[in-house]
Amino acid sequence: MRSINIPLIALFLQGIPEQTAVVTLAFVIARIPLKWNKILLIGIVLAFISYVVRLFSIPFGVHFFLLIILLFIALTWLGKGDFGLSLLASLLSFLALTIFEFVCLSLLMPLFGVTPETLFTNLVIIRIAITEPQVILLFIFAFLLNKFIPKKMRSEMNEFL
Repeated sequence: MRSINIPLIALFLQGIPEQTAVVTLAFVIARIPLKWNKILLIGIVLAFISYVVRLFSIPFGVHFFLLIILLFIALTWLGKGDFGLSLLASLLSFLALTIFEFVCLSLLMPLFGVTPETLFTNLVIIRIAITEPQVILLFIFAFLLNKFIPKKMRSEMNEFL
């Protein structure tokens, strides 16, 4: 096991926006009002924790489970969200991130002629260009979900789940 070398600029241009998008989606799913100061704070904290954890020699993906747990705690404590709904929102938000990331990387890596090995080198501009669309898609998905699914319907869906 070895640590992952992530340039600090990638934290600011990719990590923080990505985690902020995940938190936004989680707030929408958990039916917590979108308070941007809380969303941004949680997104920044999650991004920094992810960055620091990935610097250590731990198995790849451990940071992912840690972020799910921390998002759940943030939704219940800072967001005052329902316990079960916050857990569901944390899991679904990171599932959405995983799906959007897989789709974007599958489409954009061949388009730019980038291999996985190349993606994890210090080519920061290419790395950010390929991973930024998933962030945009997460934000769009969160805003569409918030706008077009009436709160009453989301309430009924959550009761069903």
